[in-house]
Amino acid sequence: MTTITKHPPAAAHKAPQRSNRGRGMVKLRDLKVALLFILPAMIGLVAFSLVPTIRGIYLSFTEYSILGEPKWVGLDNYTAIFKDELFWNAMAVTIQYVAINIVFQTVIALGLALLMHRVAKSTFVRGALLLPFLVANVIVALLWFWMLDYQIGIVNEIISWMGLPRIAFFGSDQWAIPTIAGVNVWRHMGYTALLIFAGLQAIPQHVYEVASLDGASPTRTFWSITMPLLRPVLALVLVVTVIGSFQVFDTVAVTTGGGPVNATRVIQMYIYQKAFGESDFGYASALSVILFLILALVAFVQMKFLKGNESDLD
Repeated sequence: MTTITKHPPAAAHKAPQRSNRGRGMVKLRDLKVALLFILPAMIGLVAFSLVPTIRGIYLSFTEYSILGEPKWVGLDNYTAIFKDELFWNAMAVTIQYVAINIVFQTVIALGLALLMHRVAKSTFVRGALLLPFLVANVIVALLWFWMLDYQIGIVNEIISWMGLPRIAFFGSDQWAIPTIAGVNVWRHMGYTALLIFAGLQAIPQHVYEVASLDGASPTRTFWSITMPLLRPVLALVLVVTVIGSFQVFDTVAVTTGGGPVNATRVIQMYIYQKAFGESDFGYASALSVILFLILALVAFVQMKFLKGNESDLD
Protein backbone atom coordinates (compact mmCIF):
# COMPACT_ATOMS: atom_id res chain seq x y z
CA MET A 1 0.00 0.00 0.00
CA THR A 2 1.48 3.28 -1.08
CA THR A 3 1.19 6.31 1.18
CA ILE A 4 0.93 9.65 -0.57
CA THR A 5 2.21 12.56 1.44
CA LYS A 6 0.67 15.93 0.57
CA HIS A 7 2.93 18.89 1.00
CA PRO A 8 1.47 22.38 1.35
CA PRO A 9 2.17 24.63 -1.63
CA ALA A 10 4.90 26.66 0.05
CA ALA A 11 5.60 28.71 -3.04
CA ALA A 12 2.03 29.91 -3.09
CA HIS A 13 2.49 31.42 0.39
CA LYS A 14 5.89 32.94 -0.26
CA ALA A 15 5.04 34.69 -3.51
CA PRO A 16 2.76 37.33 -1.93
CA GLN A 17 5.42 37.97 0.74
CA ARG A 18 8.01 38.69 -1.91
CA SER A 19 5.49 40.87 -3.72
CA ASN A 20 4.70 42.89 -0.57
CA ARG A 21 8.39 43.22 0.20
CA GLY A 22 8.97 44.51 -3.32
CA ARG A 23 6.22 47.07 -3.02
CA GLY A 24 7.63 48.19 0.30
CA MET A 25 11.08 48.71 -1.20
CA VAL A 26 9.60 50.70 -4.09
CA LYS A 27 7.64 52.92 -1.67
CA LEU A 28 10.74 53.45 0.47
CA ARG A 29 12.75 54.40 -2.61
CA ASP A 30 10.02 56.82 -3.75
CA LEU A 31 9.92 58.33 -0.26
CA LYS A 32 13.67 58.92 -0.31
CA VAL A 33 13.44 60.60 -3.72
CA ALA A 34 10.51 62.77 -2.55
CA LEU A 35 12.38 63.81 0.59
CA LEU A 36 15.41 64.70 -1.53
CA PHE A 37 13.30 67.10 -3.60
CA ILE A 38 11.53 68.52 -0.53
CA LEU A 39 14.73 68.98 1.48
CA PRO A 40 15.78 72.40 0.04
CA ALA A 41 12.33 73.85 0.71
CA MET A 42 12.27 72.32 4.19
CA ILE A 43 15.65 73.85 5.01
CA GLY A 44 14.39 77.26 3.92
CA LEU A 45 11.15 76.82 5.85
CA VAL A 46 12.95 75.85 9.06
CA ALA A 47 15.73 78.46 8.74
CA PHE A 48 13.65 81.45 7.64
CA SER A 49 10.22 80.73 9.11
CA LEU A 50 10.08 78.17 11.91
CA VAL A 51 13.23 79.22 13.82
CA PRO A 52 12.45 82.99 13.66
CA THR A 53 8.87 82.28 14.75
CA ILE A 54 10.00 80.30 17.79
CA ARG A 55 12.61 82.95 18.68
CA GLY A 56 10.03 85.70 18.23
CA ILE A 57 7.64 83.97 20.63
CA TYR A 58 10.49 83.62 23.14
CA LEU A 59 11.48 87.30 22.79
CA SER A 60 7.87 88.34 23.40
CA PHE A 61 8.35 87.24 27.02
CA THR A 62 11.54 89.26 27.42
CA GLU A 63 12.82 92.81 27.58
CA TYR A 64 15.29 92.89 24.74
CA SER A 65 17.37 95.53 23.02
CA ILE A 66 19.76 94.62 20.24
CA LEU A 67 22.62 95.99 22.38
CA GLY A 68 22.00 93.65 25.32
CA GLU A 69 20.87 90.18 26.32
CA PRO A 70 17.19 89.23 26.60
CA LYS A 71 15.82 89.66 30.14
CA TRP A 72 12.86 87.45 31.04
CA VAL A 73 9.82 89.52 32.09
CA GLY A 74 7.04 86.96 31.68
CA LEU A 75 3.67 88.41 30.62
CA ASP A 76 4.64 92.04 31.24
CA ASN A 77 4.73 92.87 27.52
CA TYR A 78 1.27 91.42 26.94
CA THR A 79 -0.13 93.23 29.95
CA ALA A 80 1.32 96.50 28.65
CA ILE A 81 -0.22 95.93 25.21
CA PHE A 82 -3.77 95.91 26.54
CA LYS A 83 -3.10 99.26 28.25
CA ASP A 84 -1.39 100.76 25.17
CA GLU A 85 -3.61 103.39 23.53
CA LEU A 86 -1.36 103.50 20.45
CA PHE A 87 -1.88 99.77 19.95
CA TRP A 88 -5.66 100.12 20.00
CA ASN A 89 -5.44 103.11 17.68
CA ALA A 90 -3.27 101.08 15.30
CA MET A 91 -5.77 98.20 15.38
CA ALA A 92 -8.66 100.59 14.67
CA VAL A 93 -6.80 102.12 11.73
CA THR A 94 -5.89 98.66 10.41
CA ILE A 95 -9.48 97.42 10.64
CA GLN A 96 -10.68 100.53 8.81
CA TYR A 97 -8.16 99.87 6.04
CA VAL A 98 -9.03 96.16 5.87
CA ALA A 99 -12.77 96.88 5.59
CA ILE A 100 -12.33 99.36 2.72
CA ASN A 101 -9.77 97.21 0.92
CA ILE A 102 -11.71 93.94 1.17
CA VAL A 103 -15.08 95.34 0.09
CA PHE A 104 -13.83 97.24 -2.97
CA GLN A 105 -11.21 94.69 -4.01
CA THR A 106 -13.62 91.74 -3.84
CA VAL A 107 -16.48 93.49 -5.64
CA ILE A 108 -14.27 94.90 -8.42
CA ALA A 109 -12.38 91.61 -8.81
CA LEU A 110 -15.66 89.68 -9.06
CA GLY A 111 -16.88 92.06 -11.77
CA LEU A 112 -13.61 91.73 -13.71
CA ALA A 113 -13.72 87.93 -13.40
CA LEU A 114 -17.26 87.85 -14.80
CA LEU A 115 -16.17 90.07 -17.70
CA MET A 116 -13.20 87.79 -18.43
CA HIS A 117 -15.49 84.77 -18.30
CA ARG A 118 -18.32 86.13 -20.43
CA VAL A 119 -16.93 88.97 -22.58
CA ALA A 120 -13.14 89.40 -22.64
CA LYS A 121 -11.91 86.18 -24.24
CA SER A 122 -8.59 87.70 -25.34
CA THR A 123 -5.51 86.37 -23.56
CA PHE A 124 -3.89 89.80 -23.98
CA VAL A 125 -6.71 91.55 -22.11
CA ARG A 126 -6.65 88.98 -19.34
CA GLY A 127 -2.89 89.28 -19.02
CA ALA A 128 -3.07 93.09 -18.94
CA LEU A 129 -5.15 92.92 -15.78
CA LEU A 130 -2.21 91.29 -14.01
CA LEU A 131 0.32 94.00 -14.95
CA PRO A 132 -0.19 96.15 -11.79
CA PHE A 133 0.35 93.08 -9.60
CA LEU A 134 3.68 92.37 -11.33
CA VAL A 135 5.04 95.80 -10.35
CA ALA A 136 6.74 96.06 -6.94
CA ASN A 137 4.46 97.50 -4.27
CA VAL A 138 6.98 100.25 -3.40
CA ILE A 139 7.08 101.43 -7.02
CA VAL A 140 3.27 101.42 -7.21
CA ALA A 141 3.11 103.45 -3.99
CA LEU A 142 5.63 106.00 -5.30
CA LEU A 143 3.79 106.28 -8.61
CA TRP A 144 0.47 107.06 -6.96
CA PHE A 145 2.17 109.29 -4.37
CA TRP A 146 3.43 111.54 -7.18
CA MET A 147 0.18 111.37 -9.17
CA LEU A 148 -1.88 112.34 -6.09
CA ASP A 149 0.53 114.99 -4.79
CA TYR A 150 -1.29 118.08 -3.53
CA GLN A 151 0.84 120.60 -5.46
CA ILE A 152 2.09 118.92 -8.65
CA GLY A 153 0.11 115.70 -8.91
CA ILE A 154 -1.71 115.18 -12.20
CA VAL A 155 -4.91 114.15 -10.40
CA ASN A 156 -5.04 117.40 -8.42
CA GLU A 157 -4.19 119.34 -11.58
CA ILE A 158 -7.27 117.84 -13.24
CA ILE A 159 -9.38 118.56 -10.15
CA SER A 160 -8.16 122.18 -10.12
CA TRP A 161 -8.80 122.51 -13.87
CA MET A 162 -12.41 121.43 -13.23
CA GLY A 163 -12.76 124.29 -10.73
CA LEU A 164 -12.83 122.07 -7.65
CA PRO A 165 -10.61 122.47 -4.57
CA ARG A 166 -7.46 120.34 -4.42
CA ILE A 167 -7.49 117.28 -2.14
CA ALA A 168 -4.66 116.32 0.22
CA PHE A 169 -5.02 112.61 -0.49
CA PHE A 170 -2.10 111.53 1.70
CA GLY A 171 -2.05 114.57 4.00
CA SER A 172 -5.59 114.46 5.32
CA ASP A 173 -6.69 112.15 8.11
CA GLN A 174 -10.04 111.69 6.32
CA TRP A 175 -8.51 110.80 2.95
CA ALA A 176 -5.25 109.02 3.84
CA ILE A 177 -6.52 105.52 4.66
CA PRO A 178 -9.11 105.38 1.81
CA THR A 179 -6.38 106.55 -0.59
CA ILE A 180 -3.91 103.90 0.57
CA ALA A 181 -6.67 101.28 0.30
CA GLY A 182 -7.47 102.49 -3.22
CA VAL A 183 -3.82 102.18 -4.29
CA ASN A 184 -3.66 98.59 -3.06
CA VAL A 185 -7.03 97.74 -4.60
CA TRP A 186 -5.69 98.94 -7.97
CA ARG A 187 -2.59 96.77 -7.60
CA HIS A 188 -4.21 93.55 -6.35
CA MET A 189 -7.60 93.46 -8.07
CA GLY A 190 -6.22 91.76 -11.19
CA TYR A 191 -4.68 88.92 -9.20
CA THR A 192 -7.84 88.49 -7.14
CA ALA A 193 -9.92 88.52 -10.33
CA LEU A 194 -7.71 85.77 -11.76
CA LEU A 195 -8.40 83.55 -8.73
CA ILE A 196 -12.15 84.10 -9.05
CA PHE A 197 -11.95 83.55 -12.82
CA ALA A 198 -10.36 80.14 -12.20
CA GLY A 199 -13.31 79.30 -9.94
CA LEU A 200 -15.79 80.38 -12.65
CA GLN A 201 -14.15 78.08 -15.16
CA ALA A 202 -14.57 75.16 -12.77
CA ILE A 203 -18.38 75.54 -12.82
CA PRO A 204 -19.88 73.03 -15.33
CA GLN A 205 -21.46 74.70 -18.34
CA HIS A 206 -24.45 72.35 -18.35
CA VAL A 207 -25.65 73.93 -15.08
CA TYR A 208 -26.13 77.23 -16.89
CA GLU A 209 -27.76 75.47 -19.85
CA VAL A 210 -30.34 73.86 -17.57
CA ALA A 211 -31.02 77.23 -15.92
CA SER A 212 -31.48 78.82 -19.34
CA LEU A 213 -33.97 76.13 -20.37
CA ASP A 214 -35.91 76.78 -17.15
CA GLY A 215 -36.15 80.46 -18.12
CA ALA A 216 -33.88 81.83 -15.38
CA SER A 217 -32.76 85.42 -15.91
CA PRO A 218 -29.05 86.34 -15.81
CA THR A 219 -29.54 87.98 -12.40
CA ARG A 220 -31.30 84.90 -10.98
CA THR A 221 -28.60 82.65 -12.49
CA PHE A 222 -25.86 84.74 -10.87
CA TRP A 223 -27.36 84.66 -7.36
CA SER A 224 -28.72 81.10 -7.47
CA ILE A 225 -25.93 79.29 -9.35
CA THR A 226 -22.74 81.32 -9.77
CA MET A 227 -22.39 82.69 -6.23
CA PRO A 228 -23.20 79.43 -4.37
CA LEU A 229 -20.80 77.42 -6.58
CA LEU A 230 -18.11 80.08 -6.14
CA ARG A 231 -18.28 79.91 -2.34
CA PRO A 232 -15.11 77.79 -1.81
CA VAL A 233 -13.08 80.07 -4.10
CA LEU A 234 -14.49 83.23 -2.53
CA ALA A 235 -13.68 81.85 0.93
CA LEU A 236 -10.07 81.29 -0.13
CA VAL A 237 -9.89 84.75 -1.71
CA LEU A 238 -11.27 86.41 1.42
CA VAL A 239 -8.85 84.58 3.71
CA VAL A 240 -5.87 85.52 1.52
CA THR A 241 -6.93 89.16 1.08
CA VAL A 242 -7.82 89.70 4.75
CA ILE A 243 -4.47 88.29 5.93
CA GLY A 244 -2.63 90.36 3.32
CA SER A 245 -4.58 93.49 4.26
CA PHE A 246 -3.71 93.16 7.94
CA GLN A 247 -0.04 93.01 6.93
CA VAL A 248 -0.02 96.24 4.92
CA PHE A 249 3.23 98.13 5.50
CA ASP A 250 5.20 99.20 2.43
CA THR A 251 2.50 101.46 0.95
CA VAL A 252 2.14 103.27 4.27
CA ALA A 253 5.92 103.51 4.79
CA VAL A 254 6.48 105.05 1.34
CA THR A 255 3.56 107.49 1.31
CA THR A 256 2.64 108.70 4.80
CA GLY A 257 5.01 107.03 7.28
CA GLY A 258 2.06 106.57 9.64
CA GLY A 259 0.88 110.19 9.55
CA PRO A 260 -0.71 112.62 9.60
CA VAL A 261 -0.49 112.26 13.39
CA ASN A 262 -1.52 108.57 13.80
CA ALA A 263 -4.16 108.46 11.06
CA THR A 264 -2.35 105.79 9.00
CA ARG A 265 -0.22 104.09 11.65
CA VAL A 266 -1.34 100.53 10.93
CA ILE A 267 -0.32 97.67 13.21
CA GLN A 268 2.64 96.60 11.04
CA MET A 269 3.98 100.16 11.05
CA TYR A 270 3.61 100.29 14.84
CA ILE A 271 5.53 97.01 15.20
CA TYR A 272 8.28 98.35 12.93
CA GLN A 273 8.56 101.60 14.88
CA LYS A 274 8.73 99.78 18.23
CA ALA A 275 11.40 97.37 17.00
CA PHE A 276 13.67 99.52 14.84
CA GLY A 277 12.70 103.00 16.00
CA GLU A 278 12.75 102.41 19.76
CA SER A 279 14.84 99.18 19.84
CA ASP A 280 12.16 97.52 21.97
CA PHE A 281 12.30 94.12 20.30
CA GLY A 282 10.60 92.31 23.16
CA TYR A 283 7.51 94.50 23.00
CA ALA A 284 7.51 94.39 19.19
CA SER A 285 7.66 90.58 19.33
CA ALA A 286 4.67 90.52 21.66
CA LEU A 287 2.76 92.73 19.21
CA SER A 288 3.67 90.32 16.42
CA VAL A 289 2.40 87.34 18.40
CA ILE A 290 -0.89 89.15 19.09
CA LEU A 291 -1.23 89.91 15.37
CA PHE A 292 -0.51 86.26 14.51
CA LEU A 293 -3.22 85.06 16.90
CA ILE A 294 -5.72 87.59 15.48
CA LEU A 295 -5.02 86.46 11.91
CA ALA A 296 -5.31 82.78 12.86
CA LEU A 297 -8.65 83.43 14.55
CA VAL A 298 -9.96 85.50 11.62
CA ALA A 299 -8.95 82.80 9.10
CA PHE A 300 -10.59 80.08 11.21
CA VAL A 301 -13.83 82.02 11.57
CA GLN A 302 -13.93 82.80 7.85
CA MET A 303 -13.40 79.19 6.80
CA LYS A 304 -15.92 78.00 9.39
CA PHE A 305 -18.78 80.32 8.48
CA LEU A 306 -18.10 80.48 4.73
CA LYS A 307 -17.74 76.68 4.60
CA GLY A 308 -14.67 76.99 2.39
CA ASN A 309 -13.97 73.26 2.50
CA GLU A 310 -17.39 72.36 1.08
CA SER A 311 -18.77 72.67 -2.43
CA ASP A 312 -22.30 72.58 -3.81
CA LEU A 313 -20.97 70.65 -6.80
CA ASP A 314 -20.58 67.50 -4.68
